[in-house]
Amino acid sequence: MPRVKIRPQELSDAERFFEILTRTDFEFIEIPVKTLEDEKRFLKMNEVKKKTNFEHNYSILFDGKLVGACGIRIDQHRPWVGEIGYLVDKAYHGQGIATEAVRQLEKIGFGELKLQRIIILMDIRNLASEQVARKCGYEKEGVAKKIHRIREEYYDCFVYAKTR
Repeated sequence: MPRVKIRPQELSDAERFFEILTRTDFEFIEIPVKTLEDEKRFLKMNEVKKKTNFEHNYSILFDGKLVGACGIRIDQHRPWVGEIGYLVDKAYHGQGIATEAVRQLEKIGFGELKLQRIIILMDIRNLASEQVARKCGYEKEGVAKKIHRIREEYYDCFVYAKTR
């Protein structure tokens, strides 16, 4: 059995997600969730997001324990393009968990969702995320200027992509 598994997010994941989001200092992304109720509201919206092919969100399990989240957001103007995102509890960084989660998401994206192109955007300061994209065979296409916002500041992101 693989040590890393992804599965659709469940409402029962809310407390663990809230713990991860409040305990880990996510330097390169802004977390809009401020309360456990916010997290529950987010999780309740997943079914509608999936049915409308807007976003497909998954829990990342490592040896059966929920350690992170990942998903594919579908470009609403180009529904054959998806963007992968992921986050892992700081206590589990450096163990290849995000890399394996991306590989599993990619199978869903190219297989079940019939995407032709998957991109990963990461803050240019986020070297660990860039390494995940490289390990998964994504090609660096360039830099998107000021595409990423954290609070009131805008940042550049590397654009990595893979096509079917």
